[in-house]
Amino acid sequence: MASDNQAKSHHIDVDSLNVYLTEACPEVGLIKHAQKFSGGQSNPTFKLETDKGVFVLRRQPPGKLLKSAHAVDREFRVIQALAGSDVPVPKVFHLCEDTHVIGSMFYIMAYVEGDIYWNSALPEITSPDTRGAMYDEMNRVLAALHSVNIEQAGLNDYGKPGSYFHRQLSRWTKQYRASELEHIAEIEQLIAYLEANLPDDDGQVALVHGDFRLDNMMFDMSHPDKPKVVAVLDWELSTLGHPYADLAYQCMQLRLPANIAHAAGLGGLDREQLGIPSETAYIQAYCQRRNIGVIENWTFYLAFSFFRLAAILQGVVKRAHDGNASSEKAMQLGAMVRPLAQIANQTIHQEMK
Repeated sequence: MASDNQAKSHHIDVDSLNVYLTEACPEVGLIKHAQKFSGGQSNPTFKLETDKGVFVLRRQPPGKLLKSAHAVDREFRVIQALAGSDVPVPKVFHLCEDTHVIGSMFYIMAYVEGDIYWNSALPEITSPDTRGAMYDEMNRVLAALHSVNIEQAGLNDYGKPGSYFHRQLSRWTKQYRASELEHIAEIEQLIAYLEANLPDDDGQVALVHGDFRLDNMMFDMSHPDKPKVVAVLDWELSTLGHPYADLAYQCMQLRLPANIAHAAGLGGLDREQLGIPSETAYIQAYCQRRNIGVIENWTFYLAFSFFRLAAILQGVVKRAHDGNASSEKAMQLGAMVRPLAQIANQTIHQEMK
């Protein structure tokens, strides 16, 4: 059954889609060709070539889904709400909630020309100055995202405001326990730290992306001295939350070793030689853009990010163990769970000195 659904996720019924769009969204035009983008998107994404141009279709995978997972309707809503803001997003055209058209919910958006980079060290870029400018541009976009007026954007009900880390810690601890296959002492140590150091709610509420990282950005590199993010992608995990969750998540990723599974981080690399800002400089630039002073409880936010990622990866391992995911890839990801907890605990120890 899993293989059948995987095959279906790589194919869409163009004839059925054309019949539907003729009435529902004629501006897209007649689809001549549809091709799935490569990559590991949890929501299969297709390039549509039509008689009116090029578009992108993003759909839920077919089959039975976990509650609230693969929420393309939420993606459509938040991208639509951000149109015209300082957060670059593609134009969206139509959301179809009728699963009978192609077998699952989907939406259509504009095709954006740009470059995606998968390695945090940006080995494809030859100039240290350009690398630094790219990170600064990413920093600008993150600050812009967290500065969005939620009420004006019509997103007041996009998530539960307040007590974000309290709810998130409870949620991911339960998720981890449900996926646990072995006792990992380092994870237990990390959970104990998080529970004992949970900060009081400071009242900050912002629109958060949930997976803000380099490879979810599309860059216009036509002017290398001034690279520009032209689209932020993959809004599946977005919600109302605490802005430091996004900031710490990105900094956590940059702390990962350069050789840890598929997650090429900057740990152990000479950032200054690469032209990439230090974590301190990156945080200072963000705070300056948002007129924020010192960030309290930074160690907690970092440690939480490590735990959240470990819990997510443990869930992948559990699904593979149950026969619902690619076993080889899942085992590679699962091998990161203990090292993530070890790095988090080392970070806690160093910061508490």
